[in-house]
Amino acid sequence: MRPLVVWRFSDGKAGHDGQSRGLLEALSRLRPVEALMLDPLPTLTALSILFIGRFLAWRHLPIPDIVLGAGHRTHLSLLAARRVHRGKAVVLMRPSLPLSLFDLCLIPEHDAPPARRNVLATRGALNRIQPSTALEPSRGLLLIGGPSAHFAWDNESLHRQIAAIVAADPAIHWTLTTSRRTPANFLEYLSPLPPAPSYDGEGELPKTPSPLLGEGWGGECERSFLKIVPVVETGPDWLPAQLARTGQVWVTADSVSMVYEALTAGAAVGVLDVPVKHANRVSQGLAQLATEGWVTPFADGSPGQPLQRPPQTFNEAERCARWIIEQWFA
Repeated sequence: MRPLVVWRFSDGKAGHDGQSRGLLEALSRLRPVEALMLDPLPTLTALSILFIGRFLAWRHLPIPDIVLGAGHRTHLSLLAARRVHRGKAVVLMRPSLPLSLFDLCLIPEHDAPPARRNVLATRGALNRIQPSTALEPSRGLLLIGGPSAHFAWDNESLHRQIAAIVAADPAIHWTLTTSRRTPANFLEYLSPLPPAPSYDGEGELPKTPSPLLGEGWGGECERSFLKIVPVVETGPDWLPAQLARTGQVWVTADSVSMVYEALTAGAAVGVLDVPVKHANRVSQGLAQLATEGWVTPFADGSPGQPLQRPPQTFNEAERCARWIIEQWFA
């Protein structure tokens, strides 16, 4: 089978890059792919290509079947590449240009995409995570985001939620990581914690006291512990590796992309409460996930009860990749 030639334009932003890589990797699992990663063109260069229909710098590259990208800076480059080589232009997330200019727009449901032949609504943004068959119930992960356009922040409230979760089941080995949006003072309260003992998933789970819980949380809390890994100590493959083994994941409500990554891995997912600035599509999308049984909001559950696993397999990147191949390259 001839490999599909895919040009992937990347604007260098981790979130956008993860989406386009997720789709590319899903395509490569379904059939052979020859992939090239390109930087977005300057605006004037892209416009000139759209006008004259050629670009000498691309003349030695293999002709693409698909050109794809995520992020505003990639949009004109996608159209310029299609103008020169007629590959299918696939844009991830709602573009800043008219939808009709692209062959396929993969737009999250919470962005209210219109019903069009070239629009495929997705549950959240695509990602690189794969469903895992090695999830360990004794591993837990706490993913902390930060203030955003739609959500405010409350350190004290989050500390209480985390303390209740960690204390509720001493058999779970918890790891907490932050994001680049996490306020600098969030870890000040947590920093006195001693490192949790290493645990390779075999044998008896070690235990150590957790100063996070403090006094007044009861005797069970003294047997709980929490390992903290700040975002600066993680690499691009750290989170996928964690999600491949973690049975329970709690995510702050502002970090909706990580909610979908955890669901894709197959973990049982809870959502930590953070203040909502105003009603918005992101918070409404999370509420819909809760209604359908995909996630458990902290306010709706009991920290002592195990989270519910997703009701079915969740893999939007593969679903979109299959649609592309079946519609265009069957």
